[in-house]
Amino acid sequence: MKIVVDAMGGDHAPQVVIDGSLAALREYAVEIILVGDEPQIKNLLKKAKYTGDRISVVHAPEAIEMCEPAANSVRRKRNSSIVLGLELVKEGKADAFFSAGNTGAVVCASTLELRLLPGIERPGIGLVTPTLKGNSLIIDVGANIDPKPTQLLQYGIMADAYCKNILNKPNPSVGLLNIGEEEKKGTDFIRESYELLEKSKLNFAGNIEGKDLFTGKCDIIVCDGFVGNVALKVSESAAEALQTFLKRHLLSTFWGKLGLIFMIPSLKRFKKDIDYAEYGGALLLGVNGVVIIGHGRSNARAIKNAIRVAKEEIERQVNSKILEAIK
Repeated sequence: MKIVVDAMGGDHAPQVVIDGSLAALREYAVEIILVGDEPQIKNLLKKAKYTGDRISVVHAPEAIEMCEPAANSVRRKRNSSIVLGLELVKEGKADAFFSAGNTGAVVCASTLELRLLPGIERPGIGLVTPTLKGNSLIIDVGANIDPKPTQLLQYGIMADAYCKNILNKPNPSVGLLNIGEEEKKGTDFIRESYELLEKSKLNFAGNIEGKDLFTGKCDIIVCDGFVGNVALKVSESAAEALQTFLKRHLLSTFWGKLGLIFMIPSLKRFKKDIDYAEYGGALLLGVNGVVIIGHGRSNARAIKNAIRVAKEEIERQVNSKILEAIK
């Protein structure tokens, strides 16, 4: 099982990418192909005293920066780590691709290099998130910020196939993220999407509001990439702020400090539940291959877990299930 890792992708690349990749090799039975600045990568591997044979390096003289426009960068920088990495998957030299780099560039390059599954018009980023009742899948969280209603229906179908076959939910409920639960709420785009989802064979539960993202009210939450990405980033920020507030108040008094000693095991479990790094990356659903997209500020643990997600998705072969559902 070979996984291509964009060594130049992310705010802290390539150091954390190397650290995360080495950590993944210690836990998972995979081979890793690092794509990026070869001299820099090999120097970091040497510093880490890695002497194994499960990492190979493919030189990419270019890198797409976070601030660059996606489509233009992919066309202009054909020798970038993102494009060359996806070409390895396209050519059958690897089984999956992971990057914590420019999300738009990864989505664009994946669409151009791997192509879309038959019946799918646009790919969507599907993220499995913890809820009060288990896990839910949110789609889309950033791939397509200006979709059509038919594409939201396709997101629902892909997510339904994923939940049935991967999350073991026999009849997953589907909710449409909106500003209210009433059928006529929202823009024309949302109302038209509502009608399509309601007429489909999906177990459509109607509109849901942002307050229900983590209550487990629905197994699948469908939204456009703009709204989904904003909701995700706000949720991450709120979780981090909550940890800071809690720590600040506990350390402000003697009794709080004393109580903290007994709370440490519970707080560690709490942090693990809400830490994005534990979930690694999100699957780009709809492309003809396994593509995992990570957070731009991924640390080494997030990189390691993203490689784990890639390994699991290779084993699950979810694309075959999506094709059956689309038919």
